[in-house]
Amino acid sequence: MANQLELKYGCNPNQKPARIFMQAGELPVEVLNGKPGYINFLDAFNSWQLVRELKAATGLPSAASFKHVSPAGAAVGLPLTETEKKIYFVDDLALSPVACAYARARGADRMSSYGDWAALSDICDAETATLLAREVSDGIIAPGYTEEALAILKTKRKGGYNVVKIDPDYCPAPVEHKDVFGITFEQGRNELEISGALLENLVTDEKEMTEDAKRDLIIALITLKYTQSNSVCYAKGGQAIGVGAGQQSRIHCTRLAGNKADIWYLRQHEKVLNLPFKAGIRRPDRDNTIDVYISDDYMDVLADGAWQQFFTECPAPLTREEKRAWLDTLDGVSLGSDAFFPFGDNIERAHRSGVRYIAQPGGSIRDDHVIETCNKYGIAMAFTGIRLFHH
Repeated sequence: MANQLELKYGCNPNQKPARIFMQAGELPVEVLNGKPGYINFLDAFNSWQLVRELKAATGLPSAASFKHVSPAGAAVGLPLTETEKKIYFVDDLALSPVACAYARARGADRMSSYGDWAALSDICDAETATLLAREVSDGIIAPGYTEEALAILKTKRKGGYNVVKIDPDYCPAPVEHKDVFGITFEQGRNELEISGALLENLVTDEKEMTEDAKRDLIIALITLKYTQSNSVCYAKGGQAIGVGAGQQSRIHCTRLAGNKADIWYLRQHEKVLNLPFKAGIRRPDRDNTIDVYISDDYMDVLADGAWQQFFTECPAPLTREEKRAWLDTLDGVSLGSDAFFPFGDNIERAHRSGVRYIAQPGGSIRDDHVIETCNKYGIAMAFTGIRLFHH
C-alpha cells in the first residue's frame, strides 16, 4: 500500500490537482481495479464506516448503497421474503447473507441507488459480485474479495469498475482536520457507539419496543451518523426504507424520507408486482416506469402511445384511494432523527407511513407536544440524548 494516490480531478473537473494521502504511514486501501475519483473515495470511506459499525452493533453482515456522500440505503444480511426478492430484482439469484444485505440496501431506494458506491462489511463473495455485475454502479469497497468475485467484478464497465480493498484493522487518528477556504478545522472523531443502551429512556406512554424495532432503530441511527444533515431515516425488517438527507427543515426531512418509505411499500402492491412489462426492459427503465406509475403523474406511462413502450397491455392505474388503503396496512416502522423534532407535525407525517417506534435526541422546547402526539398514536419514543450531525 502506498502513502498517496493521485486522482484525475477533485469534486469537479476544474479542481486540480487532486489526491488522497496520509500525513504519516501508508493508505489503508488498495485499488484492485479501476481508477476511483474524489467523490468515489468520499463515498467509500463513509460507507465503509457505516457498514463496519452496523456489523459491530448487530453481529450481522452489513451493506450500504451510497450516492453523493449520503446513503441511499443500508441493511443487514437477513433473508429476503419472496416479495422482497421480486421488487429488488433478485428472485433469480442465489443469495448469501452478505448478498442479502446488499440487495436490501440497494433495493430500498433503487432510483437513488442508480450509479451507487457499494460497501460491504464482509468479504465480497461470488453471489454478491453477480448481483452487482448487472446493476449500474460506480464501485465497491470491502475488506476482501474471493478470487471468483474479483474476476466477476473486473468484467464490469468494460473492465473499469472500481474495486477497493480496505484494511479492516485500520484505526484512524482520534482528531480530524478539514480545510475550507484555506482555513483548517479540527475536531475529535465521532466515535460515539450506537447500541441498545441509547433506547432505554422511553418518554411516551407506550414503553414496549420489540427486539426487531430496537435493531431497526440502531440501523436508522447508524445510517444517520453518515448521512448529510439534517436527516431522518425510516427502517423496517433490517434495512433503511427511506432516507431524507441534507434538508434545512426537519419536517422536510421527515416528508422526504416518508415519501421514499411509501414508495418502497407501494412497490409491493399487487398491481405493481403484476405490471405487464415487455420482455427485455432494462432494470433502470423498470425502476423509472414503476416510480412514475406510483406517482400522481402515472399518465406519463399509461397514456396511449406511451404505455406501448413499456407494457404488453395498458395496466389500470393505481388510484389514490388504493394507494392510501395499501399504505394504511404498513406498520411496525422505526424512525430515527439526527436532531430533535421541534414540532408534532413530524410525528403526524411519520404516523402516515406506519411508524411505531422513534429514536431522537430530545431537547426541544416543544418536547411535550411531540410526546403528546406520539401518545395519540401509541408510538413508543426514546430520547437518546445524542445528536448525529454529519457534514
